[in-house]
Amino acid sequence: MNEKSALICGISGQDGTLLAKLLLSKGYQVYGTSRDAEVCSARNLERLEIRDKVKIVSMAPTDFRSVLQVIQATAPDEIYNLSGQSSVALSFLQPVETLDSIAKGTLNLLEAIRFLDRPIRFYNAGSSEVFGDTQGTPANEMTPFRPRSPYGVAKASAIWEVINYRESYGLFACSGILFNHESELRPNRFIIKKIVNAACRIKLGEAFRLDIGNVDIARDWGWAEEYVYAMHKMLQVDTPDDFVIATGETNSLRTVLDLVAEKLQIEWDKSLSVNDTLFRPSDIPTSNADPVKAKRYLGWSSEVKIDDLLDKLISAELKELTTACNILDKNKNISRARR
Repeated sequence: MNEKSALICGISGQDGTLLAKLLLSKGYQVYGTSRDAEVCSARNLERLEIRDKVKIVSMAPTDFRSVLQVIQATAPDEIYNLSGQSSVALSFLQPVETLDSIAKGTLNLLEAIRFLDRPIRFYNAGSSEVFGDTQGTPANEMTPFRPRSPYGVAKASAIWEVINYRESYGLFACSGILFNHESELRPNRFIIKKIVNAACRIKLGEAFRLDIGNVDIARDWGWAEEYVYAMHKMLQVDTPDDFVIATGETNSLRTVLDLVAEKLQIEWDKSLSVNDTLFRPSDIPTSNADPVKAKRYLGWSSEVKIDDLLDKLISAELKELTTACNILDKNKNISRARR
């Protein structure tokens, strides 16, 4: 009778999958959304062996009727809004889709909760991209928003929507302003995973070439599995609020490249190429975070810093690539035997 239920919008992504695993371990009934549940990619859920433990339902975040119907049908105690276009680079190519999927999607969820008048607790995924270039000053919850990408603009709009509904209608709604966070579930288009994947391929003897953009940027990179704990903690406090979630440590992309090469004992040499076409129209040189508020009020802080993070990613990537190579070799041997 005391079992909680949660609706995770965007359950098939990195954060959605890791959050689902966490909530299941806490005894939640977990629902997840996909635009089309019948063709939803459940690769991440299957990888963590939790696909059969969650129920995926069809929902279009930009369609208010769809959102309303799903919330009515699932009757969640908590809603986690992790859906929407998730690539900063892609947002420059698809600015309208980015704004619609993030800002309009968030607004529909908030309005549906207000309309239904149920005591639902709502978490919204913000992003450090809302701060823009803070000139090296660590960003906290009081730092003004100056986004420099369509993605950052959309995330800033969504955060202000959450604040408005919280203050105007008394909704339990909050935003986690998360800085970069990684795991083995990241697609290879994200830079840290892209670097680790390339380096591991080179380590295994593959003639692999890594094209990369601006190597002079610096970011606060954390471990995603820790960050979903922060999401959950935000909905367990008495008073809703917004929190910066980060490690508090910033490293340059050059440092990451050097660390990965050192750990795998490889030389980038001719395998690495800086490609000007991968530079963004505008970018943030350095991103610094001040996550003190999360530690003070949520009791949350990051333990996995960049060195351990890279160790985890490298270990997982080598295992996956080795397994894939073994399967390929086995299939080749079977094919030869049949001849």
